[in-house]
Amino acid sequence: MNRFLIATDAWQPQVNGVVRTLSSLCDQLRDRGAEVRVVSPLDFRTVACPTYPEIRLALASADRLGQIIDEFQPTAIHIATEGPVGLAARRAALRSGRRFTTSFHTRFPEYLRKRAPIPESLTYGFLRRFHAPASACLVPTESMRRKLVDLGFRNLVTWTRGVDRRQFHPAEPIALNLPGPIFLTVSRIAPEKNIEAFLDLDLPGSKLVVGDGPMLPELMRRYPHVHFAGAQTGEALARYYASADVFVFPSKTDTFGIVLIEALACGVPVAAYPEPGPIDVIAGSNAGRISTDLREACLAALSLQRSDALERSKAYSWEACADVFLQTSLEAQAEPALRLAS
Repeated sequence: MNRFLIATDAWQPQVNGVVRTLSSLCDQLRDRGAEVRVVSPLDFRTVACPTYPEIRLALASADRLGQIIDEFQPTAIHIATEGPVGLAARRAALRSGRRFTTSFHTRFPEYLRKRAPIPESLTYGFLRRFHAPASACLVPTESMRRKLVDLGFRNLVTWTRGVDRRQFHPAEPIALNLPGPIFLTVSRIAPEKNIEAFLDLDLPGSKLVVGDGPMLPELMRRYPHVHFAGAQTGEALARYYASADVFVFPSKTDTFGIVLIEALACGVPVAAYPEPGPIDVIAGSNAGRISTDLREACLAALSLQRSDALERSKAYSWEACADVFLQTSLEAQAEPALRLAS
């Protein structure tokens, strides 16, 4: 039996794309008979993240991670994030000479620049060093892989994302009683998501925002004519997607954006900027429109067919995501030697 240890700073009860990806991956691995041990902030004492208290930072140590690794004896180690848990797992793996893979989920340099005047080159230098000793670094899209190659990253493998079609599919719209057309975004309500770029657009009909986060009270005050539905999950979330005419993805810091394919799976065309994620999912299809002018993309997406959006979503599955992970993780174990790095 294969045994996978996944070290991550992002885990339940957080709700974001990283958690959704790792949760779905764990389900797939267990369905295939593997044993999975997730090491997360739940295994340690935590403190609130500065400027973002909803996120808890683990007081993790390499000694404790080493103990967990020795007890579990994994076939493969995957380090999913570059936070305290990821750093401790990396240190423990290097100490013991164990091979490991990593993944690149978040464009932290762009994220941090939204919150503080930290040069992107400095943060990318840290990330490049973090991922350097990994046998492989899994990245969500081909466009993101090319960007990281240009920044000096190596051993990159494109790792797809998926959608749960049992939950996300064309559904009965919610009776919102809003003037149409309805433009929807689903997002964490935080500075790095660039939601104001959507809310500031001059669009016909109504704007609808689903999600929660630190900026929600402020945006509700500033945009009284926008309908804020708060956080939604399960069938309710699928019905909110189905209620929209266009799904708007204003983020410029995501590496993929799982909400993109959730919207497509519900039959909703997408409007987005030409960034990693939208470029890979939407470009060259009739499932959405991409433009540096987000308003132009929104209006153009109104004329698209919902059937084309639904068809495009079929290119993505959690089964394929797990296939890439398994192949990459097991191939890493066959390498002749671990490249040592501090």
